[in-house]
Amino acid sequence: MSSNDLRHRATANGAAAPLSSKDSTLDISAQDLDLPTLLDPASCTRKGLCPVTALRGAQPSESHSLYYELHGRGPERVVLIMGLNGSFLGWMHQVHHLARAVDEVGQPKYSVLVFDNRGVGNSGAPRGPYSTSKMAEDVLVLLDSVGWEGPRGVHVVGVSLGGMIAQELAWRTPERIASLVLAVTTAGGPVWTNFPPWYGMYTLTRLLLMSDRAKKVPVIVEMLFAKEWLNALAEDDEKGRTNREVQHEEFLTRMLATRTQPALGALSQMVAGLTHNVQPARLRTIASSIPYIVLVTGDEDHLVEPTNTDRLVRCMPGVEVLKWQQTGHAVQLQRVREFCSVIEKAVKEGRARCAEGAR
Repeated sequence: MSSNDLRHRATANGAAAPLSSKDSTLDISAQDLDLPTLLDPASCTRKGLCPVTALRGAQPSESHSLYYELHGRGPERVVLIMGLNGSFLGWMHQVHHLARAVDEVGQPKYSVLVFDNRGVGNSGAPRGPYSTSKMAEDVLVLLDSVGWEGPRGVHVVGVSLGGMIAQELAWRTPERIASLVLAVTTAGGPVWTNFPPWYGMYTLTRLLLMSDRAKKVPVIVEMLFAKEWLNALAEDDEKGRTNREVQHEEFLTRMLATRTQPALGALSQMVAGLTHNVQPARLRTIASSIPYIVLVTGDEDHLVEPTNTDRLVRCMPGVEVLKWQQTGHAVQLQRVREFCSVIEKAVKEGRARCAEGAR
């Protein structure tokens, strides 16, 4: 999907209304949102708000719903879990690719579930602090509500904070997962070991103090991508722009197409990342319980040190590892084709190993 396509759809559907202080802490009902899909309407099969609080029976103080979209009509079910303070639109390229993929006889291959985590986008922002375990429970409720149940029925992809949530999900229900992709993420540990590298921490703090979304965009782009890649000309760009120019436009379009994130949501998601801690024993259990797992990292990540992937590898014997050079934190945006291929391989390998195990 091009930035022009996304901008056209955002314009056609109307800009998202800003959250009021009431909306940010209470459940967002269908009446509060027009709920236009911001991805391709032709591939969207279902969208709405999942009342996770009501379905889970949680405390009223946690009252919130998750906004979600289902795209594609294929048999293999892929759930994509976004990272820190990012909306589901960060998966736009993967949804565009997977929802249209067909097999050798022209039948659709995948169904894709994307959603806004609590505290961002069109989802509710309950009172914090948040934890990756609670956010994983949100995902479980959402999976149940859309009927994605049963053994080995789903392929899970998580990036950054989404990868931390995916670890908690995998620990709770490994039997439901056929494959697991963990990208630019960490197993965590004590809070004082979980802070990003200096530049990332400085930039995140700076962003918290900024209110103008347009002014945030260049700051975010410099934080998420490798500098050399940003300076290079973008592939297949008819205007001959650099990757930096393309990403500026795409980020601004996505930001203006979703609700302004409340400060409560931003801070609470950061707390979830800082307090994340999956012990080695749990990682070994995850590795031995899920048929296929692949870890992905870049060498110029300003938010999650690549050495965190090395630690995951030591604790998860048998997993596949991909280390991409001149690659920043936003791997799904910088390496679109490669990341889509990673997901498709994970689905294929995971399903094949499930079949072998059933013999």
